[in-house]
Amino acid sequence: MTTPDAGRIQALLPGGSLWRRIDVVSTTGSTNADLAARAKSGEAEGAVLVSSEQTAGRGRLDRIWVSPPGTSISMSLLLTPQPPFPQWGWLSLLAGMAVASAVSSLGGPAAGVGLKWPNDVLIRGRKVCGILSERVEHPAGARAVVGIGINVDLAADQLPVRTATSLALEGLPTDQSRVVAAVLTEFETQYRSWQRRGSLRAEYEARCASIGAPLTVVLDDRRVSGTGRGVDDVGRLLVTTAEGVETFAVGDVVHASLGR
Repeated sequence: MTTPDAGRIQALLPGGSLWRRIDVVSTTGSTNADLAARAKSGEAEGAVLVSSEQTAGRGRLDRIWVSPPGTSISMSLLLTPQPPFPQWGWLSLLAGMAVASAVSSLGGPAAGVGLKWPNDVLIRGRKVCGILSERVEHPAGARAVVGIGINVDLAADQLPVRTATSLALEGLPTDQSRVVAAVLTEFETQYRSWQRRGSLRAEYEARCASIGAPLTVVLDDRRVSGTGRGVDDVGRLLVTTAEGVETFAVGDVVHASLGR
């Protein structure tokens, strides 16, 4: 089991990186909450906070995201996106693309690494990563904090749910500094492309297993079944149903082929 090291992470990044400041702590309640507080105090874009343990983190739809000491990576990135706010939904989607690319670059089975809308990163159908993006207000302009949690050294009996997995269980490298650097490198590539264009629609649709698949979208008050048609210009899921095409900004997607 390794722990992340700020100096080594920085050394593994390409020259001229967006990531100007990387801080590593052994434990925290929530890296998103900590970095959001810094953003409210005027912290500039390019700050990264990494922790080997998170005790009060939150996932999508206000779910709890906690990590046992040393077994997972919790990291948050501070950004000042240029596209208008309605386009910020892409931040979570491009983060998922970045993690999927990073896992593949570390030696992962490219055919087995996929995405489930909006940003679940799957290895052979099992979830290895969770992502939560948040808007932070500041007098000089709103910022975004993107939180990424990756299961690294979790054993089978430590997994939060039976449909999860970890890098270790998939036989992938678990050097946490290397994992963080790979994610930051891939994220910057996707982020800069999105900053220029405001959308990554074609790239996302090409990678997302929800597109073209029979699925069910589970909402608080109903379940909608159909086939994933694509995403719209702000990253919302389009589903072809018996009644026509429906658009979803939120919801849990269950793939018929996986049952999850």
